[in-house]
Amino acid sequence: MQVRRLPVDPGPAAWNALLPAATAHSPVSGQVDADVVVVGAGFAGLSAAHRLRDLGVERIAVLEARRVAEGPAGRNSGFMIDLPHELNSSSYTAADGANADEIRLNRLGIDYAEALARRYQLPRAVFHRGGRVTGAATDAGMAHLNAYQEQLRQQGEASRTLDTDQCQRLTGTTFYRQGLYTPGAAVIQPAAFVRALAEGLRGQLYEDSPVSDFSFRGGCWHLTTPGAVVRAPKVILAVNGHVQSFGFYPKQLLHVFTYASMTRALTDDECDALGGEPDWGMLPADPMGTTVRRISNYLGGGARLVIRNHATLNQSLETSNADMKRAARLQDRSFAARFPMLSGVPFEYRWGGRLCLALNSAPAFGELEPGLYSACCQNGLGTAKGMVSGMLAADMAMGDSSVASAYGARAPSRVPPEPFLSLGARVTMRVKEWRAGREL
Repeated sequence: MQVRRLPVDPGPAAWNALLPAATAHSPVSGQVDADVVVVGAGFAGLSAAHRLRDLGVERIAVLEARRVAEGPAGRNSGFMIDLPHELNSSSYTAADGANADEIRLNRLGIDYAEALARRYQLPRAVFHRGGRVTGAATDAGMAHLNAYQEQLRQQGEASRTLDTDQCQRLTGTTFYRQGLYTPGAAVIQPAAFVRALAEGLRGQLYEDSPVSDFSFRGGCWHLTTPGAVVRAPKVILAVNGHVQSFGFYPKQLLHVFTYASMTRALTDDECDALGGEPDWGMLPADPMGTTVRRISNYLGGGARLVIRNHATLNQSLETSNADMKRAARLQDRSFAARFPMLSGVPFEYRWGGRLCLALNSAPAFGELEPGLYSACCQNGLGTAKGMVSGMLAADMAMGDSSVASAYGARAPSRVPPEPFLSLGARVTMRVKEWRAGREL
């Protein structure tokens, strides 16, 4: 099987750029024999590798095409979310058992991330189970929050409303009129988190080792990289949307880019002008709205603000300069609306990151061929669902399908043909951004 393309990610991975330079993991070379090969060192791949270790597997080889934290794992907003993501989803009701299963699995992934954070003694700035706040700036946004809170109440989930003053004390800005706090989520520095997990696998993790082809013969899988052939009876593909590059799930996955900008380090005067807490995150009440994070001066990176919004469908798995420029314009506008006291503060980093979605929100998960497993398609929650899908793929590879079979019970549905898919997605996303109004 030939691998048709390699990952392409636009702009710098800013979370990683803030950290001291990492000691590289050497590329794989020669002939390597393993019990299990994991392809991909993002949340799913690192979770799978650690789970395999916990299960007693000694010979593990993790192959990363680039450098750890340079791909999507270092490009997200740093939330591990337990509850359904779209607050105005009509499908989220107290009687919906599928949502209860999703919550349980998301929390299983977050619990494992927390256990690994404790194992590697990660500081609060890297992993903190502090919950999430969702903010609303409009009447429509507040209506979403109120309806969602009622649904949470019916399901027995805890939540707490934040009024305008409480939102301002948290963020420093008067932009948000209402917030909703839920306690189950974790907030992370994504690059620092995955780098710590990768360091724990030193000697078993290989960077700059893209798989170009693979085949099954002689009772094991043979994976070819530029400098090696790696052999193992079992392989876990933890490459999210790039599972299609390996030839699987054709015409079943949607490839979406989201975009973010990070300011330069704020001065002391600018921090005083902003006010609020030194570390916080605000998710949007509208699915197409803007996510905002403020981070403190962790490891000398300076206090900064991150703005994330805009989404594009890019079935080629590559975005365009035009998409990046539009995202930059939208983020400049969103920043100015929220932080007029910081007028003139420039963005130092701008980037895009890949998501993989299915029309029916199903994962690309399960045994593809004997000894070949997929832990892909996280449907926009790559941190929490990446952790749980990696865990469950490792369990399945070692013969325990008790939970994994339920997780992969549904396959991703087929997507419409081109050009209707891309044209329809472009129009739909633009209309939803327009309807988001001030929430964007």
